[in-house]
Order: sequence, then C-alpha cells, then structure tokens
Amino acid sequence: MRKLLAIFLLILLALLGVAAWLVHDWQRFVESPVNPDGELRLWLTPGSSFNSLVSQLEALGLARPTWHWRAWARLEKPSLKAGEYRIPADSRLADLLAVLESGQVVEHRLTIVEGWTTARLRSRLATDPRLRPVSAGLEASELMERLGCPGCAAEGRFLPETYFFVRGSADLELLERAHRAMNETLAAAWQNRQPELPLASPDELLILASIIERETGQAGERAKVAGVFVRRLQIGMRLQTDPTVIYGMGDDFDGRLLRVHLRQDHPWNTYTRHGLPPTAIALPGRAAIEAAANPAAGTALYFVARGDGSHHFSDTLEEHNRAVNRYIRGRR
Repeated sequence: MRKLLAIFLLILLALLGVAAWLVHDWQRFVESPVNPDGELRLWLTPGSSFNSLVSQLEALGLARPTWHWRAWARLEKPSLKAGEYRIPADSRLADLLAVLESGQVVEHRLTIVEGWTTARLRSRLATDPRLRPVSAGLEASELMERLGCPGCAAEGRFLPETYFFVRGSADLELLERAHRAMNETLAAAWQNRQPELPLASPDELLILASIIERETGQAGERAKVAGVFVRRLQIGMRLQTDPTVIYGMGDDFDGRLLRVHLRQDHPWNTYTRHGLPPTAIALPGRAAIEAAANPAAGTALYFVARGDGSHHFSDTLEEHNRAVNRYIRGRR
C-alpha cells in the first residue's frame, strides 16, 4: 500500500512539475516581446488566416509554429483585418493582437506633381510596388470610360495632390480619386471665374490651366501669364507657346526646340494654329486652374524667360524683341 502511495505521489509531483513548467512556458510565450529587435511591418492580405500570420512571423525569424500559437488562437479567436500594420518594438502578443484587430492600417502617400503628363503619372503608378496595377493594361480611352468619362481625353484629368492609400490598393482607385478631385476643382473654378473669359467650358479652362502650369513655376506669375493668354485669345492672336509644341512632338522631342519645330503643323502647335489646342498638355495644379479662371488685369501680350525662373512681360512686339535679345540671345 505504501509503495502504491509513493508511486502515486511521485506521479502527482511529476504532473505538478509538468504543469508548473507548462504554466511558466506559457507565461514566457505570452509575455516575451514578439519583435525585440525593432518595429515590425506586417501585411495581411484579404482572407488571411491566423496561420498565414504565423508564417510571416516565422519567415522573419520571429516565431515557430509551435503549440503555443495554436493554443493562443483557440483562446483569443482573433479577428484579423486585412492591411499593412506597424507593430511597435517590444510588442507582446496582446499588443500584436490589439493592433491587428484595430484596423488601423499603415497609410502610404503618393504625390502627383504639377506639370506631369497623364502618361508619366500612369507610368509612376505602374512601377509602384505598393499598388495593384489594375489600370496598367488599359488604353487611355478605356481608362476614361472606366472612370465614367467616356470620350474624354485623359490628359490633364487628374488633380496633382498628395494622396494617401493602403498597401494593396488598386491604382485605379487612386486615379478615381484624383479624377474626382480634378472635376470638383474645375467645377468650383468655373463657377467663380471672371466674367467674359474667352473660354466656352470647364474643359477649355483645364486646357488653358495646363499651359500656364507648363509655362511658369513662379506662384506670383501664374495670373500674369494667364492674363497674356486670355488677351491673346480675346483679340484672335495665336498663343505661340513652346510647351504646346513640345507636347505635340511627343517622343520626337529630344530636349531641343528649334525654329523648324515651330513651323511643323500639328493640332497642338499654337504657332501655326489659332485658339487653344485640342487637349490639355499636362496636369495643372489648383493654383494654375485658379489663375486661368481669374487672370491678372494688364496690357502685356508677350513674355520671355529671364533665365532665373521668372519672366519679363512686354506690351509691344518691339519691347518683347528687345527682351529676347537681352535674355535669350545675350545669354547664348
């Protein structure tokens, strides 16, 4: 009897020892930092399971698929939300779970730059690994149809701004937002435009704004440049603006604009044709759109680059030619 009691006690002690070890091991698992070496980024795709989370941690050398993880999943029953998450350094399991269940995903940013062409914007989106290239294979006409603007020219239709998105978003979603923002900006500018502008529609306002955008980066000059172009349109004078010629040349432009190029007729050559070109030539920012809608008053009909980013404005051709001699030929 004593022998049986001794065996029973030994077994009981062994079980208690195992239980104590398991409790200690569990506490170590729960309390130990998941990422002791620094901040961690995790990306859960839609439909990700708990096992896929453990696989990510294992790939990063931060976890092994032991019984602890299975037990923790059964106890906590985590509800994981898709997205990219920033896990602070030294986070414990409870901290990790709180972040993954919060839905507070990491936001990325992408800035569409004033003066980009739509082609350059699309190329930028297509090479961004944070975005899904849904629109990459679409022709420009197909893209505009997807955006609810069938028959619209794609050029200039996306507002330059900084846009925030989450990893894995479709590039088409970002284009939709930029297109909607441009439509809203154009509508507001058109509503508040100066009376008697020689523009027939918001589309023409967009075209003029894109030319202003490409002609000057000086904030204080945009309205003055707009005034020159508006006065030329009012009197039937050709716009004669180099950026439209360059745009129409497309891939043939090698960085040098020559006199022969100014004489080569195409729809965007404002040296050979009157009025506005058929489409915008770039993505204009809010300031350029506002300048097109509210040009500065004045009498200047000409301007020439000084070489420092600013321009000299002239009322007459004679004065303009003197400015060209001074700032262009003199510089050469």
